[in-house]
Amino acid sequence: MTVGQETTSAESVSTESELDAAPVSASWPARAGAFALDVVLGVAVVAVMTLLGYAARADWTLWVYAGVATLVAAAILVNRWLLPSITGWSLGRSLFSIRVERVPAGVPAGMGRLILRDFAHLLDTLAVFLGWLWPLWDPRHRTFADLLLHTEVRVVPTPEHDPGRRAGQVLVAGALVCVAAVGLSYGVQFRHDRAVDEARHQISEQGPKIVERVLSYGVDTFQNDFKTAQALVTDGYRDQLIKQQQAVSKKPTTNQYYAVSSAILSADADKASMLLALQGQRGVDTNTLRFITATLRVDFVKTSDGKWQLSNLTVLKSPRGGR
Repeated sequence: MTVGQETTSAESVSTESELDAAPVSASWPARAGAFALDVVLGVAVVAVMTLLGYAARADWTLWVYAGVATLVAAAILVNRWLLPSITGWSLGRSLFSIRVERVPAGVPAGMGRLILRDFAHLLDTLAVFLGWLWPLWDPRHRTFADLLLHTEVRVVPTPEHDPGRRAGQVLVAGALVCVAAVGLSYGVQFRHDRAVDEARHQISEQGPKIVERVLSYGVDTFQNDFKTAQALVTDGYRDQLIKQQQAVSKKPTTNQYYAVSSAILSADADKASMLLALQGQRGVDTNTLRFITATLRVDFVKTSDGKWQLSNLTVLKSPRGGR
């Protein structure tokens, strides 16, 4: 009777050991949580950088956002593919004590299989995301990618290091990167808007005066007036202005223009376009004096020393007038 009881107890212990040793498939919430930390967090940071890059006002900020996005994307791949082949864990899976294993061998999936498995997840996505939900019905909690690559996500002993602390650090770092990027974007945008407002104010005051001085000259002072006008235009427009001045020099007269109305068409921190209506008079004596009007579109650029120069002048309505 005693022997029978001992035998029964031994068989019970043996059965319990076998049950304990049997692999346990990871639950869908655990897999989803690990995926969120391993992939979704990084993708969210990349998305923020991409949106800020599209809205970037300065080239250097665009490169900053592109650099951060590239580094985060590389970190996702290293964490997803390389770390599990070295340490046996990705950050998210270590937090939930799960691991991708080959079946039936029951050994960790290597980097090559992990890469193929992630590409196979495209099948899970293309099937209207049904593959991602398949573990909810599959007895071994497998996605379509797992079925194709002969892998399973299983519960394993918790790693010795503190995965919760490391996961918290990554979450905080991701949040800080996004906050810093948004702050940088806001700061650059604020400075840009302020510079545009200042440019609009400057060009509204200086633009008409620049055009008046470029187009006006006196019969006795036209040589000095031409030199003054040449200093008010860009190098690209100066040759065209000089040709016009040379034509006028053959039969000099007095030409005076005054801006009577103006409207800013567009403005940036270092360039602007303006619509101008001009009135004036041409000639030196009352017998030949003519009153003239003209409508112009004028483009300006701001030099490195903060001065505005005329870069292009388009006549929309040719000078007209009479005695």
